[in-house]
Amino acid sequence: MKHHRPARLSLLALALVLSLTLIAVRVASSQTITNISPAVGGFALSWTPAGTGTNYVVQTRSSLQEGLWLPAPASEPWPTPLAHWTDVRPPAAAGFFRVLAVPAAERGKLLAATRTSVLTRATLQALFNFNGVPVTAQYDVASYKLVYETLTPAGGRTRASGMLMLPVGRPGGLALATYQHGTIVRTNDVPSATTGQESFPGLAFATTGYAGILPDYLGLGDSPGLHPFQNARSEATACLDLLRAARNFCATNGTSLNGQLFLCGYSQGGHATMALHRELETYHTNEFSLTASAPMAGAYDMSGVTTDDFLSGRVPPNPYYFAYVLAAYQSVYGLAPTLADLLASPYNTTLPPLFAGNSTGGQINAAMPAQPTLVLKPELLAAFQSQPNHPLRAALRDNDVYAWTPRSPLRMYHCSGDQDVVFANSQVALLSFHSRGATQVQLLEPVPGGNHNTCALPSLLSAKAWFDSLRQ
Repeated sequence: MKHHRPARLSLLALALVLSLTLIAVRVASSQTITNISPAVGGFALSWTPAGTGTNYVVQTRSSLQEGLWLPAPASEPWPTPLAHWTDVRPPAAAGFFRVLAVPAAERGKLLAATRTSVLTRATLQALFNFNGVPVTAQYDVASYKLVYETLTPAGGRTRASGMLMLPVGRPGGLALATYQHGTIVRTNDVPSATTGQESFPGLAFATTGYAGILPDYLGLGDSPGLHPFQNARSEATACLDLLRAARNFCATNGTSLNGQLFLCGYSQGGHATMALHRELETYHTNEFSLTASAPMAGAYDMSGVTTDDFLSGRVPPNPYYFAYVLAAYQSVYGLAPTLADLLASPYNTTLPPLFAGNSTGGQINAAMPAQPTLVLKPELLAAFQSQPNHPLRAALRDNDVYAWTPRSPLRMYHCSGDQDVVFANSQVALLSFHSRGATQVQLLEPVPGGNHNTCALPSLLSAKAWFDSLRQ
């Protein structure tokens, strides 16, 4: 997804309040900062509304001349139609702030629904048996591709796609079960476009009596632009809005739901599941009741464990992960004018075209050095290694998903021999959750010493068995 940097920004106000330096920025001609006032924790901003069909985003950074514009904390869901914002943090050091206007989205609005297949129990059982999936098919499964309205990483209006899988003929209300897929680079390798391995969890859920939901994420499937890989905010909003679209589809097509909601995902899907869980419990408890969540093998500590692993000199199985993060964060945060400006020769010419949606991870691996950070310009790599507040580090921190307090039951699944997403990500998350009082959170290792591949199916089966024990 391309970075939506605001056009025609102009300086409206510069004020010093409570030792905080505020910069207010205009996006629409009718929008003006009207008030800066003291508030609990810091200060409050208000502005003149830009007109109907507009939402607002407040961003912050520590320096006017450098650093990233990052989302400012808020007590309301993001973005907001309200023309005011209150700081919800404890008093902090001086910082700069801006308010941006973005096109309002009707989040979760169903734009299109197409039935793509009906697979019989016999076909499903043969498919499971051939792929070594020990699940007994109980119902035929009807699959529907949903296209829906959601948010860009900047908060504006866009569309995304996903799959809804329903059991045919099951009586009673269904529980919703979402599976967030792992890393995909090629646009059409998503669950809504192909019945590949990333579709199996949805099929397994649906044939055993759940409503299975499979998000494609932004920038994949029918969603435009580059996929914002490992961007927690857009993972959460795209998955949440597919839940809304699926629930609306069920309501208008005679499918009863029982109000339960289960979340799971592996690898990138583990990170997305954690981000979605956090989003639901932070802002949407009046809309969804989360029954249980199972993030698996996710890079929850992007700025710590994952960054240290990037910089360790270790030769990872898939060096393209680093390049994918770099391309995505360049798109979302605007680290440089273009991705090529961050890259050393020859990678500045060979790598960018590989993220156009037509290449596989294996093809990108073949264009990578064994040590992935060597794709960076030497001076940028040196700065990234030495500067705690380097812009890339700030972007990585913005996508950590462990510094919050889960309330619903949560089980992380991960194997200690994982060389793609190192096990310490889950250990850091567990310690953080327990230190915040969330002692119901568990970390399970279904295959002791297992790697990223051998851990996947046992993790998914264990999570499904747990969900089955909680299902009404």
